[in-house]
Amino acid sequence: MLRRKTRFVCVSDTHAYTPSEAGFKLPAGDVLIHAGDLTNWGSKAELQKTMAWIAAADYEVKIVICGNHDITLDVPFYTARGSDFHRSNLENPQKCLETITNASGSVSLSNPNSNPNSNSIIFLNHQSALIRLRNPNGPNTIFKIFGSPYSQHNGNWAFLYTPDEAEDLWGGIPLDADVVVTHGPPRSMVCGGRGCKVLRRRLGDVRPCLAICGHVHEGRGYERVNWGRQAGIGVGTGKAEGEGEGEGGGEGEAEETVKGILPPQGSKKQSLVDLTGKRAPRLDNNGLHHHHHAGELFPSPNPTSDSQARNPDVLIFPPQSRNTKYESDLGQNQSQDQDPDQAKRLSQTSSTKLGSELQFQTTAQTAAAAADADTQAQRRETCIVNAAIMATNWPHPGGRKFHPGPIVVDLELPVWKDREA
Repeated sequence: MLRRKTRFVCVSDTHAYTPSEAGFKLPAGDVLIHAGDLTNWGSKAELQKTMAWIAAADYEVKIVICGNHDITLDVPFYTARGSDFHRSNLENPQKCLETITNASGSVSLSNPNSNPNSNSIIFLNHQSALIRLRNPNGPNTIFKIFGSPYSQHNGNWAFLYTPDEAEDLWGGIPLDADVVVTHGPPRSMVCGGRGCKVLRRRLGDVRPCLAICGHVHEGRGYERVNWGRQAGIGVGTGKAEGEGEGEGGGEGEAEETVKGILPPQGSKKQSLVDLTGKRAPRLDNNGLHHHHHAGELFPSPNPTSDSQARNPDVLIFPPQSRNTKYESDLGQNQSQDQDPDQAKRLSQTSSTKLGSELQFQTTAQTAAAAADADTQAQRRETCIVNAAIMATNWPHPGGRKFHPGPIVVDLELPVWKDREA
């Protein structure tokens, strides 16, 4: 299987600051990922400001999720607690959501037909997307990504979950996800042992190539986790602080965690994480799913215009959870206050596509269940990245400070063109 380097540019926790205001420039890359906390208080003005620079950024794909500060985008939460933040000047959650879903080139379940003349912003709300990069000057790779806004956090904020809800929530991460983006971090060394144990354990089941998070501002950095080859056979004794036996990759399985080194605060060097073997050992993750059925759902690889040739193919799957509470909440976040005529129009234009997506998802799940267990066993290593831009926490003693820009990850992914040639 031919693979090619795909460059991910990762940020999180920009809190309504633009790159220039935070003191950095966006480097070149193929995929931009924003792991949540787009705003400070979830206002429409803050969302417009953030989405403006994301829409203008020159990447083939831009993945966006929310965070706990993006309060207006968690409709059940904002309906119940919005006045705690905005008093009598309440925002319209649907208008705030449309700021993202109607951004230039945005693709979501509520906006399946994006502007064909602009790059795609993909908005994920505890759901997955299958992405096929098509730019003739790009890597032409394919990957499945899962994105979720939730974080385990005490307080009066959006998109929170309790420890008792974690198993059901993170059980929605599909086993064939190649990249996982969550606002809240898994338990990790880079976050000083903070983060969710259940999320880390689920990552040990899924074993994606890349897991990107934020939320813990002081936790910016990355670590590489080797989950081990099979249960009971360890590859080392290194553990993230606070981790116990069996908390990653299967009960009784030892894991090895190595914390990466990035340029220090104030450095002008790029924060580059190489997983291709060029500058550091190649990521030990050879169990990438081939997504065999994708070609039946994506459009023809022969575009009718140059603009279409540069746009990615995107399939977005409905939110997944083993808990009906989250399915209900996520549905409200996507559809509450939607104009009836718009809902009817979207239903007519997207019913065939979404039906195909559901069929693909069912087919993929069935195929995954019947696949050789060796495929999952070959997914041995994951790189966990905390991409927080904001470096300080409220009330920011001494003033707000920022980390030195995005974390850039070079990752080898399957090339879809050669498989379908």
